[in-house]
Amino acid sequence: MVRPILPILGLLLALWCPASRSSAEAADAVDLRILAINDFHGNLRPPAGGIRIADPDDRTRKIAVPAGGAEQMATLVKQLRQGAKNTIFVAAGDLIGASPLLSAMFHDEPTIESMSMMGLEISSVGNHEFDEGKDELLRMQNGGCHPTDKCQGPHPFRGAGFHYLAASTIEKSTGKTVFPPYEIREFGGIPVAFIGLTLKGTPDIVSPVSVAGLEFGDEADTVNALVPELKARGVEAIVVLIHEGGFPAGDYNECPGISGPIVDIVKKFDHAVDVVISGHTHQAYVCKIDGRLVTSGDKYGTIVTTIDLELDPATRDVISARADNIIVRTGVYASDPEQTALLESYDKFAAPIASRRAGSVTETLSRTPNDAGESPLGDVIADAQLAATSADTNGGAVIAFTNPGGIRTDVPKKADGAVTYADIFASQPFRNQLVTLTLTGMQIKNMLEQQWLDPKRPRILQVSKGFNYTWDDAKPYGERVMADRMSLNGQRIDPAMNYRVTVNNYLAVGGDGFTALKQGTAQRFGVYDADALNGYFQANSPVAPSPADRIVRMN
Repeated sequence: MVRPILPILGLLLALWCPASRSSAEAADAVDLRILAINDFHGNLRPPAGGIRIADPDDRTRKIAVPAGGAEQMATLVKQLRQGAKNTIFVAAGDLIGASPLLSAMFHDEPTIESMSMMGLEISSVGNHEFDEGKDELLRMQNGGCHPTDKCQGPHPFRGAGFHYLAASTIEKSTGKTVFPPYEIREFGGIPVAFIGLTLKGTPDIVSPVSVAGLEFGDEADTVNALVPELKARGVEAIVVLIHEGGFPAGDYNECPGISGPIVDIVKKFDHAVDVVISGHTHQAYVCKIDGRLVTSGDKYGTIVTTIDLELDPATRDVISARADNIIVRTGVYASDPEQTALLESYDKFAAPIASRRAGSVTETLSRTPNDAGESPLGDVIADAQLAATSADTNGGAVIAFTNPGGIRTDVPKKADGAVTYADIFASQPFRNQLVTLTLTGMQIKNMLEQQWLDPKRPRILQVSKGFNYTWDDAKPYGERVMADRMSLNGQRIDPAMNYRVTVNNYLAVGGDGFTALKQGTAQRFGVYDADALNGYFQANSPVAPSPADRIVRMN
């Protein structure tokens, strides 16, 4: 009677013991909470429109949730740190650049101060960190007055309290990275490496002048080459902060059907990489790709991503990882007093300019393009640039083109219809100078063909009134623009004739891959793009959308 029971007891012990060992391991594990943001873009105040998420009552539709702002984010970050023994606050690039006036007016010094005050510790560089060039980015890290505009803020700029990482950005003259490739932090005696880098395509989406002398390596190759070095230093837990991302189909805490560059990059990563914190695409997701946790936190400070890791003291590796994208709801989190004081100190200098009336609109001018690639705000901006440069004394332009990536937000219609300089600047925050140059009709066509240089992400230029053309989506690259349907004021564009064309200085040097513009001659520099738009509003308000018929798409 006794013997039959023994095998049963043994079986029960065998089933129980692994659970017992697992519980013991869990008790010994070191917990680490990582707080992460990406693509803040100097949005110190909550962005218009907040964040769009699935309606909890009807997931087939989207709703806008008021969210963001440094004051509310700081409060949330403090709350998320509470009760966690080991925490670190990190970012995946584009903290600065393409910023609203409050930050951009001071060359993004307020954002660097805000993030430092908030306790940010590490950030990868993003493509927008290079908008004003390497030397200006080094100033962001190290402090000091702007070389041209000097010290404009309420106090001297001390530089970042956090560390930038740039594993894939190499100075050609020295062969060294612009910033360290990684940083190792210890939590409960366990080292964790944070590798930071931006997308290899950075030179294609910033001004060539800004990245002169720099090269940007392949993302996966860069990370994989560092793994042996980190392992030699006793590191098993590796987190990658990468300014590149994907496009999910689901809501902000989901990941169905994710596509985009991040998928292939993660699959190429050495399996020593445990967690990937991504950005660049302005999307929100929590994914598992190739067995690794991959996150992204939307844009403009609307989300703080909370990543909870368990680290094994024996292997010193990650044994579990989970994440939650938490919305920085403006109606839920109180304003942090230190952040409020910082913003108010800069407001005293910026407010008189920011609140200045530019004009008015009859309805919101949207930057969202139609199927042909034309947007209401794009039309207005191109018209403004033409108006600012059409006089012979200002360049004698007859056509203006502007890049869609330079149009950052809608110009919203408020209750009274009024538009301020801050609204204008938010839509055109790069402070690009207008350049009028001479192109032949054939060079204009060649430039337009370059809109599909990246077929997955066409960059359809916005065009000024009087210029019209048709493109055929069924044609191959290089043959999409129909030469016989390019016209100016009803007259067909002559391939051999010269035309004075206005673009911004970013495009003039081949930005966004529009290298045909580098062939332009007789350059004449004009006003800044935001100032041209401001002048247009002053002269033409109330401004209304025009018929979207300048660009026609076939097939």
